[in-house]
Amino acid sequence: MKIGVNAFLWTAGFQKEHCALFPKIKEGGLDGIELVGFDFANFPAAYIRKELETTGIGATFCTALTGQQHMGSEDAGVRASTRQFLADAIRVCAESGAEVLAGPFFSAVGYLPGRRRTADEWKWAVENLRSLGEVCDEYNMDLAIEPLNRFECFTLNTADDAVKLCDEINHARIGILFDTFHANIEEKNLPAAFTKVARHLKHVHTCENDRGTPGTGHVDWDGVLRAIVASGYDKWMTIESFGPAVKEIATAACVWRDFAPSAEDIAFNGGSFLRRKLAGIS
Repeated sequence: MKIGVNAFLWTAGFQKEHCALFPKIKEGGLDGIELVGFDFANFPAAYIRKELETTGIGATFCTALTGQQHMGSEDAGVRASTRQFLADAIRVCAESGAEVLAGPFFSAVGYLPGRRRTADEWKWAVENLRSLGEVCDEYNMDLAIEPLNRFECFTLNTADDAVKLCDEINHARIGILFDTFHANIEEKNLPAAFTKVARHLKHVHTCENDRGTPGTGHVDWDGVLRAIVASGYDKWMTIESFGPAVKEIATAACVWRDFAPSAEDIAFNGGSFLRRKLAGIS
């Protein structure tokens, strides 16, 4: 298992200057970083790839739908532009040397229209996401779709729905990003939920029930990690936490306090905790 940390702890838009984090991440005992970005027109992919190779760490990539973006919108123009956004993200992810593109890719984070999703929204999202399979194949890249909790998303919240979505998309490169924070809200049993998504699992986000450092709250880490190991999943396990320093992310994620003295504390203490737990299982 490879353990990484999401760059949202430091920035909402990864650029050349953030490559200074790479040596720190390696020295802190982590295997890699999760790159983040929402603007792919000017993303310094080639530069970042070279710096990753020079430092000797790996990478994943995370983005999200925002604003009016919606893969299941009734507006065909919105569906097309949202698909293009993700197609560009897949290309940039590959050019950066990352191994998977992960995030909430059904509807925009925070868009809550006050109703349940419709059958048409589901159908259009399945069709649109399925069409990205050819882009994934072109760039040899996996796409991991993340269910979010009900307070951030109305279209995709649970393990059951994530599995149903991927079953209907039916493309080997399109699967699930499962996140312990969101699952802790929506699932009745965390280990059972991870077992349920195992056949589609492409990526894992780890943080505590309060979005803080793994191991400092009440998430059932023994059960979760045993379920993940038993499933045969052996790719990336990324710590995704947030802090008030990155204002746009703090606001979107409703982060109004510090979870630890520093971002590095979350990354390195969380990484050490996960390694100790995994060592006790394997």
